Amino acid sequence: MQKYRQLRDQVALLDGLELKEPPAASDEDLIRVHDQEYVKRVTQGKLSTAEIREIGFPWSELMVERSKRSAGATISACISALEDGVSVNLAGGTHHAYANKGSGFCVFNDAAVASKYLQNLRNMNVAIIDLDVHQGNGTAAILGKDPSCYTLSLHGEKNFPFRKESSHLDVGLSDGCSDDEYLLHLAHALNQMESEFKPDMLIYLAGADPHEGDRLGRLKLSLKGLCLRDQMVLDFAKTHDLPIAIAMAGGYGINIETTVEVHAQTVQLALQLFKELKVKQ
Repeated sequence: MQKYRQLRDQVALLDGLELKEPPAASDEDLIRVHDQEYVKRVTQGKLSTAEIREIGFPWSELMVERSKRSAGATISACISALEDGVSVNLAGGTHHAYANKGSGFCVFNDAAVASKYLQNLRNMNVAIIDLDVHQGNGTAAILGKDPSCYTLSLHGEKNFPFRKESSHLDVGLSDGCSDDEYLLHLAHALNQMESEFKPDMLIYLAGADPHEGDRLGRLKLSLKGLCLRDQMVLDFAKTHDLPIAIAMAGGYGINIETTVEVHAQTVQLALQLFKELKVKQ
């Protein structure tokens, strides 16, 4: 949890970046994606011991507030991206949450909730590019058969979750995958998505956990490799004139400073795109 505070403190120093506190996602926002009974059990503290164990941290009112604000922040980032071209949620990426349960430190699925919020707002096709090292199994289970969305997951094949769901496009990577191999797979995946789907909006889960210094990642991407990864996704958005909202997703570095550095690099690249788009206007 410390990484979120450290990341906020670090990016607050960036010139041209505006920090905004997001509203919490409403129950109405959540039940477009999540079962109403599940939302009620979370909110009222009536989750079973097994459900709490699968989520991975204890229930509290603050846990509920944080989970709703994390989803609300991705909604807000999407709205800002529609106006400015690019925006970032400094948390989010809670892609293991299913419609009826939480899992893997994820209570509500922010990308799915934001996608359905946008589609309720206007008729939009939304692509979710999930580059956390773990498969976005909850997102795949919720949206994997939805023709108005496209779920792309590039992840460690042998890593958690051990039972994968079916995204629109899944790319499983071997342990020890390096920069060059990863970037090649990502380029092919973006090309395939482009040929199969025409999005109006991108939501990008920019996990720091593919980094070579991550305790849970099992891949071997360098800081430079992750920079090139982010730039490839941002260039895709820029080339196709697509608004892009970014969530931070996972990061569990042996040294927390490394994880914060990876996330801060993503924010800096997004800020650079923002400035380029403003000049273009």
